[in-house]
Amino acid sequence: MQINAPYTSLVALGDSFTEGMSDALPDGTYRGWADLLAARLAARTPGFRYANLAVRGKLIGQIADEQVEPAALMGADVITLVGGLNDTLRPKCDIGLVCARLEEAVTRLAPSCRQLVLMRSPARRGPVATRFRPRMEQLFAFIDDVATRHGARVVDLYGSAALGDPRLWADDRLHLNAEGHRRVAEAVWQTLGHPAEEDWTVPPPAAPPAGWFVRRAGDARFAREHLVPWIGRRLTGRSSGDGLPPKRAELLPYEA
Repeated sequence: MQINAPYTSLVALGDSFTEGMSDALPDGTYRGWADLLAARLAARTPGFRYANLAVRGKLIGQIADEQVEPAALMGADVITLVGGLNDTLRPKCDIGLVCARLEEAVTRLAPSCRQLVLMRSPARRGPVATRFRPRMEQLFAFIDDVATRHGARVVDLYGSAALGDPRLWADDRLHLNAEGHRRVAEAVWQTLGHPAEEDWTVPPPAAPPAGWFVRRAGDARFAREHLVPWIGRRLTGRSSGDGLPPKRAELLPYEA
């Protein structure tokens, strides 16, 4: 895969995955794979511009309604769109409607940029992924299909055993940690045609399993700090992104 001309701009759309949770910086803000990718592209192209419209908690309908049109009007070289996984975690998910809204977004975005990039999102190994796997795989099969029809490229993060490793995930078990985001940035970098700087699919070095008491303590902490608040938001119809603005709403020159 060869590059004909350098990419001069990037717009990222999506939810918490694209916002960068949980790749936390010292000041409490999030970095994430999209910021890392923008930094690498900017290092090759003076004046490189970057926008990130992602907001945590967004469903695919909200992404389509709130982010797609502003992104399409920016005229960026590259647009990344990742969405729909939050929908699959909802008890009453209508996967047909999710796919329809995703195709609506792709149909608008693909002609507006030089390269549209979609993703099969990563999934942490464990009972949650097992429970929702049929919906997720139905969504990912549709992503492959819609990408083929609209000339988009697909980054297959779901198919990577390395990104399923719990050691690449944050304590909330829903978001990648810094190392996970770094690998995603490398995966998208390669998908855009840049030479590999590492093999992002290599699993982390083997490590002895944690003991029973350590695992149970981790489970209890996860339930108390993350699972219970998440269930509370679902029951009350709230989202972690309510009232939050896009991460980087304008397509401006990138500065580290």
